[in-house]
Amino acid sequence: MVVSEELDGRRRVIIEGVQPEVDRGRFPAKRVLGDTVVVEADVFADGHDVISAAALYRHDSESSMREVRMTPMINDRWRAEFAVDRLGIYRFTIEGWVDHFLTWHRALRKRVEAQQSDLDVQLAIGLELIRAAADRAEGRDRRRLGSFIAAFESGDPLEEKLEDVWSADLLELMWRNADRSRATRYDVEVPIEVDPKKAAFSSWYEIFPRSTAARPGAHGTLRDVERLLPRVARMGFDVLYLPPIHPIGTTFRKGRNNRMQASPEDVGSPWAIGGPAGGHTSIHPELGTMEDFERLVAAARGHGIDVAIDIAFQASPDHPWVGEHEEWFLKRPDGTIQYAENPPKKYQDIYPFHFESDAWRALWEELRDVLLFWIEKGVRVFRVDNPHTKPLPFWEWCLREVKRRHEDVIFLAEAFTRPKIMYWLAKCGFSQSYTYFAWRNTRYELAEYFSEITKPPVSDFLRPNAWPNTPDILTEYLQYGGRPAFVVRLILAATLSANYGLYGPAFEQMVHVAKESGSEEYLDSEKFEVKHWQDSEDDLTELVALVNRIRHDNPALHQNLTLRFHKSDNDQIVCYSKSAGENVIVTVVNVDPHNQQSGWVELDLPALNLDTVRPFQAHDLLSGARHVWHGGRNYVQLNPHVVPAHIFRIRRKVRTERDFEYFM
Repeated sequence: MVVSEELDGRRRVIIEGVQPEVDRGRFPAKRVLGDTVVVEADVFADGHDVISAAALYRHDSESSMREVRMTPMINDRWRAEFAVDRLGIYRFTIEGWVDHFLTWHRALRKRVEAQQSDLDVQLAIGLELIRAAADRAEGRDRRRLGSFIAAFESGDPLEEKLEDVWSADLLELMWRNADRSRATRYDVEVPIEVDPKKAAFSSWYEIFPRSTAARPGAHGTLRDVERLLPRVARMGFDVLYLPPIHPIGTTFRKGRNNRMQASPEDVGSPWAIGGPAGGHTSIHPELGTMEDFERLVAAARGHGIDVAIDIAFQASPDHPWVGEHEEWFLKRPDGTIQYAENPPKKYQDIYPFHFESDAWRALWEELRDVLLFWIEKGVRVFRVDNPHTKPLPFWEWCLREVKRRHEDVIFLAEAFTRPKIMYWLAKCGFSQSYTYFAWRNTRYELAEYFSEITKPPVSDFLRPNAWPNTPDILTEYLQYGGRPAFVVRLILAATLSANYGLYGPAFEQMVHVAKESGSEEYLDSEKFEVKHWQDSEDDLTELVALVNRIRHDNPALHQNLTLRFHKSDNDQIVCYSKSAGENVIVTVVNVDPHNQQSGWVELDLPALNLDTVRPFQAHDLLSGARHVWHGGRNYVQLNPHVVPAHIFRIRRKVRTERDFEYFM
């Protein structure tokens, strides 16, 4: 076999196991503005020569690479870090080379320690390496290397020359001007997508605008939503999510409780989009005007809140597109348009788009333009309805098209589907993803699931957004667990996941009655009727506000990567921690909403950087109580009818009971 002319056998370094890397650079890994990207790789070569490596990176707007030196760890693993301070796409790669100067330098030190006699010859070899580096160097580096060359060529004693050899300044100069003509460069420029910080840490609150009127029986408006902004802000939410705000069709409109026949008073489902008043770029007339919407977006931003709207790519039979673009819909043999079905369920009030139409390109572009339209109206956060029921290549193209123009946009995928599809959607551009959290109830289920989705490789592309309930999901746990069940699920969602959300007043009011046994549909669902919500003394509003305040005040809860589960001798008690520098949060939850549970939890103290001998303070941020804990093993007792959880902030510096009294 003839050796390929493209192969340079003198490039001896191998690079593999690069992280973070998603499908070998097919998709970008995710970070947010201000993050430090930690790059790791296996870098090695034959023999015993010393290796050097560098991480090279740039933003897509830059033409040249910046460089940071990699540090060896163990077992040929190398690491480097760089900060990302711009939205959009960064790219990095890795370069490794046999470092002949460092190999010589290491050998020389061993020769000196062994008191060998041929040091003059060895210094001459080193001098040649330094001269070669000086030839490659420019400016100040060349002059400084020249001074080292002059010192080596002088008649100074050997001891003084060796002092120069060991100089950190020389080592830095030689690394910076190393011979990299035979370096191996990793063959992928790995993309990193940098999103706004809210992509990594956010608290969502969902309300139906038509249910916000001050007067019972009235249809709410966008002005009514604006009136509620101070309340939403006081509760600590920074994303206000509105289900579809578009005109609602009347053909095959569903009645209350999803009845097939609607009465004249029935308002229909907001997801049956489109009517005489317009389609996906129009406002339902009873909600107000486009000016009202833009005013709402601006007012919300003044409270630190982003208004998120629902993007549901489907149409009612009355949507203007049905008449204007019949080619975008699938026709049955009898000439009628195929409505949405999930047998045995039928959704006659909704027409799905036919993405295999010959006119698919025009359809793609129109749907992209819907997103661009709302971005122009000030929207920067979108919740996308059922993206897994549309072609995956469409989303990859569409999200890239949008983000190329608007790097600050956030997309939440509502895709309760198979894991591989959920993961692919996250890879292709969705900033956050709904999860299976609603159906993970036991300690084992929670620990197994969140350990999977909050650690690499999954955490490099998927950001979970945990919701205890949605307008479509009223779990059995909430149906039969009473108030304790709602409190448990609130605390779990808000502390396990940096992104979480609530289906608004229904959660605070602890609405728990299902349409029928075995169903997760609400009785008298807000999807099909106007509600009138009122605060009560017994609702969860104040607790929700407290939990959100705890989230806001503790950086440990702003991320997922440090999530760690700790041992408990009671299967009904789950214990986990998150940490960010000195901020350490330990959460202990009784997942049994019916019974008091007690037991011993065992913290992994070294993992939390806690002394295994000295006591530490555990400040319960829910009750305000402060405890001194000794060692990792401590007793807890949780009554779900009082407070079913502790959220402890750990104080590491407590040493004695007297210190504890002082901190009180």
